[in-house]
Amino acid sequence: MTTGLQTQDALLTSSQQALATASAHLLSLRTPEGYWHGHLTADSTLESDWFLLLLWLHPPTDGRFSPPEPEKVQRAVASILRRQNSDGGFSIFPQGPSEVSASVKAYFALKLAGLAPDSPELARLRSCILALGGIQAANSYVKINLSLFGLFPQQHVPTVPPEVVLLPANFFYEMSSWTRAIVAPLSIVQYATAGKPRPVPAGFTLQELFLDGRPVRLHSDVPFFSWKKLFLIGDSCAKIYARFAPASLRRKAVDSMTRWMLSHLRLSDGLGAIYPSMQYAVMALEALGYAPDSRERLEAQRQFDNLLHDDGREFFFEPCFSPVWDTAIAAHALGAAGVPPSETQSAGDWLLTKEVREKGDWSIKRPHTEPSGWYFEFANEFYPDIDDTAMVLMALRHTGAASSQQLEAAAGRAIQWLLAMQSRDGGWAAFDVDNDTHSLSEVPFADHNAMLDPTCADITGRVLEALCLHGADPSSAPVQRAIDYLRRTQTSEGSWSGRWGVNFLYGTFLALRGLRAAGMDDREAEVLRAAEWIRSVQNADGGWGESCESYAKNAFVEAPSTPSQTAWALIGLIAAGDASSESVRRGIEFLVSTQRPQGGWDEALATGTGFPQVFYLSYHYYRHSFPTLALAEFIQARSGTHKDKA
Repeated sequence: MTTGLQTQDALLTSSQQALATASAHLLSLRTPEGYWHGHLTADSTLESDWFLLLLWLHPPTDGRFSPPEPEKVQRAVASILRRQNSDGGFSIFPQGPSEVSASVKAYFALKLAGLAPDSPELARLRSCILALGGIQAANSYVKINLSLFGLFPQQHVPTVPPEVVLLPANFFYEMSSWTRAIVAPLSIVQYATAGKPRPVPAGFTLQELFLDGRPVRLHSDVPFFSWKKLFLIGDSCAKIYARFAPASLRRKAVDSMTRWMLSHLRLSDGLGAIYPSMQYAVMALEALGYAPDSRERLEAQRQFDNLLHDDGREFFFEPCFSPVWDTAIAAHALGAAGVPPSETQSAGDWLLTKEVREKGDWSIKRPHTEPSGWYFEFANEFYPDIDDTAMVLMALRHTGAASSQQLEAAAGRAIQWLLAMQSRDGGWAAFDVDNDTHSLSEVPFADHNAMLDPTCADITGRVLEALCLHGADPSSAPVQRAIDYLRRTQTSEGSWSGRWGVNFLYGTFLALRGLRAAGMDDREAEVLRAAEWIRSVQNADGGWGESCESYAKNAFVEAPSTPSQTAWALIGLIAAGDASSESVRRGIEFLVSTQRPQGGWDEALATGTGFPQVFYLSYHYYRHSFPTLALAEFIQARSGTHKDKA
């Protein structure tokens, strides 16, 4: 017994030492302005897609592709090749299997940059693509992009008509916010190239990627009685309409979509503040005839170029910026660690400057709700997101602000905004309310797996926690509806799927945090089952890891332990009332033993989710912030001083 007590005391001591070092390191990462901003990285597709933009803006002269800054092009090539798998293909997450769409994009970029088809890199890549089903197996956006240059038959790609913005009943707003931001400029680009694709270098083709015997036609094997078949018929009608519709009618649609796009370029770090829509916006403005030195073109290009990190040593594009998100998580973790508000008040002051005060797309369904909330990036006024808003509210409890009156007013508005954004099923989504017209997922260009913005357990858990920590009555209708939602969405194994983090570990820890804040007893069946599930998937080294493949399998897929996922598992167990089990002890030991001397952690795998099965993210500060929070939660739970009990 004495030995056990000494072991526990030693673990508490080592945890306290690790927390002090981690907190100091996390504080050192803060910018002079008071916020945190870590890199946000993804797979090779962003660098590959850059070549699409280069070819659009710099068409071949004398049959040759001669973009400006050839040295930058070669750095991009090297960046792409660094991530080539041993089988020649490219994956969509670190250490993942080769994926056909990412591989086709890389082939296009590398061949355009000058690599010979018989080079070892392209030869292996071509063999991999053909083994994966050829170019025909790539997703719709890859085919649409290539069709703009005649590299894939235009008649066999989905139509993205600008007329969609004119459809009644706010149909355009039934798509997810990010889909709207992509569709708007893409519809203009596709309209501009219909029947007249942009030029490519002399002799440039991708015919070698077409797999013999595989159909090129759009979804040739779709059941007749299905939504997908209905939308395919609609796509065929749209193609006929595009050929015979009066030019004035088409022009009206393009003008309406252009106005929508230009209005959404305001007050934002680019259209939607995300890479795909920002790239298409530059292409659309060029197609519309805006001169390179026009205010609109210059600003759109500047915002897009800001996404590039090129310091001569590393070359990569970020899909977007994450300063509000990084700041809220770091400030919350430091507050839980006992760092006094005087140390983080500048973060609170900075966050208050980012509160949304303009009505955005969300207001289409909530026209009478006062604007509030926070976005993800430096500026994205049209798209405050629910997840960031909840996280910022939790952070502000720790940081305070120079003006307590301003803080209280902002928090009050944000809470009312969150309550208004609860969907009818009791959960919360990312940007919209009731964005769940599931038939739209069968639209031909919807295979990016993100046509909708449905409610999810991870955001619902975080919002539930934020509301309750800010005084929401656990017996109130919104809280009870959220609890019921989490009860309904728990899997039979006891976990919850996470939409915005990989995957079941992420969803489960946030659901448990929300239920704890709402007052659910840790002896309730849902909590007991969830805790037992977390313990059941612990790795032999004491940590936890989950592969992005869990989305494709719709079941937990183990992976090497990561600091962030280990932290999520520990935070979830502690929220479930377990701070003393063998699983918790081994998890804490894993964090302590893998901490770097400077106080942070290393993490090679992606633990963030953009679009499940399509696009994953590596948040470079997750590996520092979440272990800091886990250590703080453990120490507080063991010493009985937990700060966030409702």
